[in-house]
Amino acid sequence: MAHAQTLPGPDIDPPVLVELALYVNGEARQLTIDTRMSLLDVLRDRLGLTGAKAGCDRGQCGCCTVLVDGRRVYSCLRLAVTCDAVGVVTVEGLSTAELHPLQRAFMAHDALQCGFCTPGQLCSAAGMLDEAAHGWPSAVTDGPTGAPELTDAEIRERMSGNLCRCGAYQNIVAAIRDTLR
Repeated sequence: MAHAQTLPGPDIDPPVLVELALYVNGEARQLTIDTRMSLLDVLRDRLGLTGAKAGCDRGQCGCCTVLVDGRRVYSCLRLAVTCDAVGVVTVEGLSTAELHPLQRAFMAHDALQCGFCTPGQLCSAAGMLDEAAHGWPSAVTDGPTGAPELTDAEIRERMSGNLCRCGAYQNIVAAIRDTLR
C-alpha cells in the first residue's frame, strides 16, 4: 500500500503594511493597509462604502467600477497602493444633496432590475460621458477627431465592460441617452 506524501506548504510572507492617503468622494482618508489589498476591498471592508460590488473579482463584470482621477477602473483589479494621493469616486460620491442626473435617468427609464450591477453601471456611465466629452474615441467611433456622437451603438460599445445579468441594457442605453439632452 502506497503512503501519501505530504509536501511542505509554501512559505507565506507576512503582510507588508503601508500608509495610504486616499481621497474618496472628496474626503481625505488615512489608512494603514496591506500592500496586497485591492481598491475594492479597501472601499468595502475598510471604509464601509459598499456601493461597488464584488462580482467576479476578475475584471469581467464591471460591478466594482469606480472612478480614479476621473477614469473608469475595475476596483477589484486595482491595488489600493496605486491610489495613494489620488481621487476616487464611488457611486456614493456621484451625488451630493440631490441625485446625479444619471441616477435620476436610471430610475426614470427603469434601467435597473435587481440593482447589483447598477453602481458600476452608473460610475461607468459617468466616466464614459466624460471620456466622450473630451473626444476620446471608442472602437466604433466614426472619425478620429472631436467629440463623438453618442449614438446607441456608441453608448453600447463604451458600456460593454459592464454586464447586467438581468438584461436591462436597452433601458440603460435609453437612460444614458436621456442625460445628453
